[in-house]
Amino acid sequence: MSQRRNRLSDPAYAAFAWARYRRIMRWVLLVSILSVAAAILYLRADGSPLTATMLIATSAGVALSVLLAGALMGLIFLSSGTGHDEDVANLEKRGDELDKKRRP
Repeated sequence: MSQRRNRLSDPAYAAFAWARYRRIMRWVLLVSILSVAAAILYLRADGSPLTATMLIATSAGVALSVLLAGALMGLIFLSSGTGHDEDVANLEKRGDELDKKRRP
């Protein structure tokens, strides 16, 4: 556990983890752009009227949905990769042990 704690406070490892997060977000941005293009192509093939309002709403809705999902998933990987999840689990375990000792 002490090794994990050192890793959390290590600025070099934090820089590595954030670089990995930025790399994931670049891929998510690419997927977002491709998703917007696919949605617009689908609407065009479907015969829906493609007004400016429809294009803006579709682009914003699809892009923001994909970016939000990717950002949240990336943060899960960031949290897990830096050891924060294990620290929380260890704190919960210690809290449960203290509760058992306090009970009569």
